Amino acid sequence: MGRNRVKDAVEMADKNRRILEKGFAIFAEKGIENVKMTDVAKAAGIGIASLYRYYSTKPELVLAIGAWAWKEYFTEQIRIAEGVFYQTSSASERIAYYLDAFLDLYRNKKDLLRFNQFFNIYLLNAKIPEDKRSPYNNVIGILEERFVRVFRQGQEEGTLRNDLSGVEAFSTMTHLMLAVVTRYAVGLVFFNKETDEEKELQAQKDMMLRWICTAEKE
Repeated sequence: MGRNRVKDAVEMADKNRRILEKGFAIFAEKGIENVKMTDVAKAAGIGIASLYRYYSTKPELVLAIGAWAWKEYFTEQIRIAEGVFYQTSSASERIAYYLDAFLDLYRNKKDLLRFNQFFNIYLLNAKIPEDKRSPYNNVIGILEERFVRVFRQGQEEGTLRNDLSGVEAFSTMTHLMLAVVTRYAVGLVFFNKETDEEKELQAQKDMMLRWICTAEKE
């Protein structure tokens, strides 16, 4: 009897998702450089040979997990935005929603922020060349394209500053907001009894929004 190709494909997809989910969890908890491929295989409930059939090297696995984790988050955020107000909102309101997503990361996805910090360190230390990062870069590129379209709309409306390119605005806002919420999430900010993390992060978001909505003075 021949193999059921549809069933095989479903089983492979399910196993791959389990690898990504368990790999993400263990990397976020222990750090990427501290985890071996055998640890990921054990967490996913498969043999090491099976893992290598999906991902032949650790860098390949790490990049796949990074791309998967951010795609999952972005897809959900886009679904919520488009379902709530995206079709009728102004460009500046969409930019505000984009900034709100970083606060949501801090509130609900600290594991993703921890993973991302370990991910960036790993990419640097492992010296992974740019041409090997396409799975991850492609996901970020899709988000950047959406942002640039909204930014150009805002420039046409006259609500967003016109002395910046969309790519420059995306890079500045994304890097600064991600850096801030990550520091809070991993405990790299001094806290005392009067610290209000939510209030401070909201202030950061408001400053970024004022910056992007105000034309630079000569």
